[in-house]
Amino acid sequence: MARSFYPAPLQNVIKALSKWPGIGEKTASRLALYLLRAPAQEVNDLARALTELKEKIGLCRRCYAFADQELCPICADASRSTGQICVVADPGDLLALERVGFFQGTYHVLGGLISPLDNIGPGDLHIAPLLARLEPEGIREVILALNPSLEGEATIAYLSQELQSRGVQVTRIAYGLPMGGDLKYADQQTIKEALRHRVAAVNP
Repeated sequence: MARSFYPAPLQNVIKALSKWPGIGEKTASRLALYLLRAPAQEVNDLARALTELKEKIGLCRRCYAFADQELCPICADASRSTGQICVVADPGDLLALERVGFFQGTYHVLGGLISPLDNIGPGDLHIAPLLARLEPEGIREVILALNPSLEGEATIAYLSQELQSRGVQVTRIAYGLPMGGDLKYADQQTIKEALRHRVAAVNP
């Protein structure tokens, strides 16, 4: 924790910031000191934005991406291509794919990956809503854009079986993403090539 000669309110901010991913005590201290010196309006704007983040952001009722309305901007966009759904584990992966600007279909966010060690099974993910979208939306292809990890492979194997039994073409993003890598941290060209060269998902 920060040095004890810091006033309690400053220590509290440093402690709170230190809980954020990738931010250690040193960085948290630097940010807290910046906020202390910043104009009051800037700090108030940040506080209001953080409050609105928790109050106004929910999940899209169709694809489970982040949304501040019933539908996210992608699901509400009538110009998006129909017939293709790209399946991702979490909204952060969706945002990474959208930054590339290559895929023009729709998405479905699972809310995680199958992980028996963590007691996460198919019933704990948004798989049933995905299957329910296939016929009404005329889905011909489902692209599995999941991280190349043991959990990702287990999820791909399960989804491939479920989707292929319903007569849907199943593909998965191919090369460019290393085993154990994380989709949301990949560069745009890597993601674009992985989407372009996707291959059929085959059960072992």
